[in-house]
Amino acid sequence: MSVERKYPPFETRERIRKWCDQQERAHSDVSRKLHTWGVYGDEIDQIIIELISDNYLNEERFARAFARGKFRIKKWGWKKIQNELRRKGVSKFSIALAHEEIEESDYLETLKELLEKKRPLIKSKSPWEENQ
Repeated sequence: MSVERKYPPFETRERIRKWCDQQERAHSDVSRKLHTWGVYGDEIDQIIIELISDNYLNEERFARAFARGKFRIKKWGWKKIQNELRRKGVSKFSIALAHEEIEESDYLETLKELLEKKRPLIKSKSPWEENQ
């Protein structure tokens, strides 16, 4: 089932550039967006190549921004961030660069905060059980 084209080619390119300007985007997100606009196949690939060459899309920049944002705002752990980046089709190299964005000391401090929030919710019979 194909969707009828929403915008003519020139307008499609302008709109997708503006959309990519708003925040960092993954290649898969751009591809999905173009697909909903009725753009298919080689044209999607061509538009993505243009966006990369014009520096609207950059996988490494996206991965770093994604990791920073999800860690600082949503308090996601590294595994969850890593899995989401994989789901978005980000390369292992870019995922490794994203991992560098999270300082170990910040990570441990956030983990301690989350554990202290969770402590009152734990129902245990002994302090040993609680610590486990």
